Amino acid sequence: MTNRAFILVMDSFGIGAAPDAARFGDQDADTLGHIAAACAAGQADRMGIRQGKLRVPNLARLGLGRAAELAGGEVPVGLETAETIGAYGAAAELSAGKDTPSGHWEMAGCPVPVDWGYFPHTIPAFPAEFLEAFQREANIPGILGNCHASGTEILDRLGEEHIRTRYPICYTSADSVFQIAAHEQHFGLERLLDICAVAKRLLEPYRIARVIARPFLGEKSGAFQRTANRRDLTTPPPEPTLLDVLKEAGREVISVGKIADIFGGRGLTQKLKAPDNAALADVTLDCVAKAPAGSLTFTNFVDFDTLFGHRRDVVGYATALEAFDARLPSFMAALRPGDLALITADHGCDPTAPGTDHTREFVPAIFFGPAAPKMSLGRRDSFADMGQTLAKHLGINPLKHGKACF
Repeated sequence: MTNRAFILVMDSFGIGAAPDAARFGDQDADTLGHIAAACAAGQADRMGIRQGKLRVPNLARLGLGRAAELAGGEVPVGLETAETIGAYGAAAELSAGKDTPSGHWEMAGCPVPVDWGYFPHTIPAFPAEFLEAFQREANIPGILGNCHASGTEILDRLGEEHIRTRYPICYTSADSVFQIAAHEQHFGLERLLDICAVAKRLLEPYRIARVIARPFLGEKSGAFQRTANRRDLTTPPPEPTLLDVLKEAGREVISVGKIADIFGGRGLTQKLKAPDNAALADVTLDCVAKAPAGSLTFTNFVDFDTLFGHRRDVVGYATALEAFDARLPSFMAALRPGDLALITADHGCDPTAPGTDHTREFVPAIFFGPAAPKMSLGRRDSFADMGQTLAKHLGINPLKHGKACF
């Protein structure tokens, strides 16, 4: 088997409201369409005015605009193209939630039909019995936060008090998540990871998908910066995924970025980290040069979600899209005969939507490279169709869920 496969996840890059978006209050969501429209209109941000259309010519040629048209009925402004060189489709999610783990697991062939547990949008947000056990077993005298919050806002609000008291900052969001922020030096990174492990164990009965360690540095409000030492403790997938099947077959499965955390470390043979989209692209390009025959390289480009989607930064998101697009020619030129690459996303996070939550959207299913046909894949009923396509390409047994796209 000489074929190789590469998955490039543009974290949060939705392309239009999914058929069931109204159930989530997301019927007007369109991450790509609203960003493209804002660029064409001259969107303002802290750095001034964004001038001109969204410039992603490589993504457009691969079929991104056509995929968005399948999702929402029209090609976003600036993504018009006379010819496409990839196989493009719009995939809807079967899983019950719109969170990061469910989206990734489903694209790897494992939909999650039962929703996660969530914390109420109240103050306090966390059950008293859980907090009592957490403080006792983690040996901490108290916590700060205990609410829904933006990760940057809560650092500005509580960071100095955390340094003074050494109480960890605990908060959540609309996702199934318990997040703990602590200073790398004043509190200690290893201690933060230890108490996150305690929280993950205690939260299992509540069906909370993830506990996230959010280390930061800085001394004053307004100057705190989260570091690259984030760690996600994630409940493992309920069924075998494409990664598990490949590893069992003796194939190399390479995780780049937070993929290892999302899959609970399962089904992987290599785990590579990088701090931001640019570095993640560098590591992925190195994998294109070195990954062996029959392998899968799986990269999550996290900045789209954490830096721009959740922070509702339209112009920043657009700039990040253009930077990603600019790296694609080098990636495409490095592919070998028999290689198949996939660009997709795990959910939406429309930066023009109210609040800071993910949005229920179609995601792009764009296959390209020497082994990809030039065709429309239409609307797909599950992200699992993408995993099934890669399983077929890599010559392994069919997965339990999904229909191959070609």
